[in-house]
Amino acid sequence: MLEHDQIFKNIDLGLMVLDRELKVKSWNRWMELHSGIAAREICGKSILDFYSHLAEPEYSRFIKSVLAFGNYAFFSQKLHKQLIPMKNPHPSVVQLPFMQQNCTAGPIRDEQGAIVSIFITVQDVTEYVMYEYKLVEMSRLDPMTKLLNRSHLELVLQEEMDRARRYGKTLSVLMIDIDFFKRVNDTYGHILGDQVIMRIASILKETVRRIDVVGRYGGEEFCCVLPETSAENARMLAERLREVVAQSELEVGGERLKVTISLGVAEQATEGQTLDQLIQAADDALYASKRNGRNMVTMAAETGEGHTVSTG
Repeated sequence: MLEHDQIFKNIDLGLMVLDRELKVKSWNRWMELHSGIAAREICGKSILDFYSHLAEPEYSRFIKSVLAFGNYAFFSQKLHKQLIPMKNPHPSVVQLPFMQQNCTAGPIRDEQGAIVSIFITVQDVTEYVMYEYKLVEMSRLDPMTKLLNRSHLELVLQEEMDRARRYGKTLSVLMIDIDFFKRVNDTYGHILGDQVIMRIASILKETVRRIDVVGRYGGEEFCCVLPETSAENARMLAERLREVVAQSELEVGGERLKVTISLGVAEQATEGQTLDQLIQAADDALYASKRNGRNMVTMAAETGEGHTVSTG
């Protein structure tokens, strides 16, 4: 019995025992440490006096099913995040203020086999959750700029195209390219060139609206998805982006550089246009900007050819 008591107290896992009236019979050291509640404060009192949310159906079912049927029950972090609110003890507290938990409950029976109490384990799975988040992020984001990568951006664009058609909304796309970027790489090297890409990415993200989606489409090319935005409004945003970049002096690698961007604008057609066709229309308009002198915005015409509407 002494050995069991030592395990109960020192195991790196939360352990509590509740009687049939949900009064706390045991509360191990791990629970004291992470909850901030000493065993002497909580034992003999109802768990609901300290955690009233456990009376809510989504939590009470977890406990009552064990007391009623003698089965084991599992409380999943993926569904409910935590059973007992506790501060996240890991460096990930900025992203996740509360510890993420998986919990298991099981019956404790007397010598006659009657269920007299229930034990609950609390497992800290916060770092596993953060690892999953990072894996998801890696699959969604461009590692250099932290913007959406091309594949995920296209998924978002397809969703927005479908939504725009469903609800009769407008949708526009901007394709953006850094002017003379090869010259930057050749003059200053690829490390500084990467810094230019990251700085332009920051400017784009800071300048667009919260509902707009910015992604790195490849190399020095970016794409902006603009929900509920007409071609004319997209043109005005594109012009603002062009001006902000042109007026910015980028400080990268101890060097002060001026760079410009060229942009192409396309609005989703009302029917039949595919994602590839919409992107191609904006891309054709972008390359019209580059052919016509760069540092400008070009709109995509219905024929697929662009017409220039602004020049820096």
